[in-house]
Amino acid sequence: MNVFKKTRGLLIAVVTVCFVSFFTNADVYAQETNPPTGGLYQVGINDVLEVSVIQPDKMHNQVIVSPDGNISFPFIGSVNVKGLTLQQIKSVIEEKLADGYMKYPVVSVFLKESRSRNFFVYGEVVKPGEYPIQENTTVLKAISLAGGFTKFGSSSNVKILRPSETEAKYETIKVKINNVMQGEANYDITIMPGDVIVVSEGIF
Repeated sequence: MNVFKKTRGLLIAVVTVCFVSFFTNADVYAQETNPPTGGLYQVGINDVLEVSVIQPDKMHNQVIVSPDGNISFPFIGSVNVKGLTLQQIKSVIEEKLADGYMKYPVVSVFLKESRSRNFFVYGEVVKPGEYPIQENTTVLKAISLAGGFTKFGSSSNVKILRPSETEAKYETIKVKINNVMQGEANYDITIMPGDVIVVSEGIF
C-alpha cells in the first residue's frame, strides 16, 4: 500500500514538473506572427493580401482590406472580400477579370499578414501582448505563447474578455485552467478574434 502511495505521489510530481516546465520554458513569443494559412481562413478588415495575376499578363499587387471589407484591384476596381476564404477571393477576381478584361486569367491570393484575427494576453504572464490566432488556438496554448505564468500569476485567476457580437461590451468567461491541467480538455476554451485573456495575481 505504501509503495502504491509513493508511486502515485511520484507520478503526480513528475506531471506537475512537466506542466510547469511547459509554461515557463515556452520559447514561442509575440514575435512569431506567421499568419494562419489554412484553407478555411476567412479574410477580415486590415488583413494584408498579395494578389497576383500569373497569366496571361503578369501583375502583382499588395492590398489591405479596408474598413468596409473591400480591396481595390486594377481593371475591376473594388472587390468585397470580408469573410471570404483565399480560394473564394481567387475565384471572384478571376471571374471579374474574365468578364471583358483578360482571357482565361489565373490568379493567386496569399495572406501576407493577418491583422484581423489577433488576441491579447495581459496580466501576470511573461510576455503580455498581442498574438495572432493560429489553427485551434486554445486558452492553454495562448498562455504558453505568452511565456506562461509569472511567479505571481495564478492558474485559478484566469478569465477571457470576449467582445459581444451585439453590444459594445465584453462578455466575461471564467477559465478553469486547473481542470485543463487535470486533462479535462473540454475546459480548454478555443480563443476567438479579439479575445482578451487576463491572468491575475494569486493570493499567497
